[in-house]
Amino acid sequence: MQPRLTHLYFGNGKGKTTAAMGLALRAVGNQWRVGVVQFLKGSSSGEVEMLRQLGATIVKKQCGIKFVFQMTEEEKEQTRQIENEHLQQAIRMAQSGEYDLLVLDEAGSACKLGMIDEAVLKAFVQQKPANLELVLTAHQPIDWMIEAADYCTEMVCHKHPYQQGIAARKGVEY
Repeated sequence: MQPRLTHLYFGNGKGKTTAAMGLALRAVGNQWRVGVVQFLKGSSSGEVEMLRQLGATIVKKQCGIKFVFQMTEEEKEQTRQIENEHLQQAIRMAQSGEYDLLVLDEAGSACKLGMIDEAVLKAFVQQKPANLELVLTAHQPIDWMIEAADYCTEMVCHKHPYQQGIAARKGVEY
């Protein structure tokens, strides 16, 4: 069996989740068992729904979510509980041996914002099962994430329609 590695897609540019979901789609197309755990995201997106239809397991909040900077302290605490439950679910998924690829979308951002337990995430990433391909995405990763990654790709924004007042578009940004 070929080695299973760790990927990190990060940066301020568009494409982190798109790259992770593209890899998940490729894996499903090659009969891999795929799990996706999305942190800090509640709304629907086309790629996630398509992966679900193709048999991937998707874990995410079931309702919309504010940005962390918009949340009250009570909302932040509720979000921490939900996101840490998702992290525990991701660990159980990995340890079950039932998945070949596990995507932890925005896990780095959730960690950096204090919405998930960094020590738990770090221990999981550093001790991931040998038979699991692991993908993390983040806006600003913590140094240990870069060190742990076998693939490390930074998305850099040079220009984006949002800067011109164009809102996210269905089918392109979600």
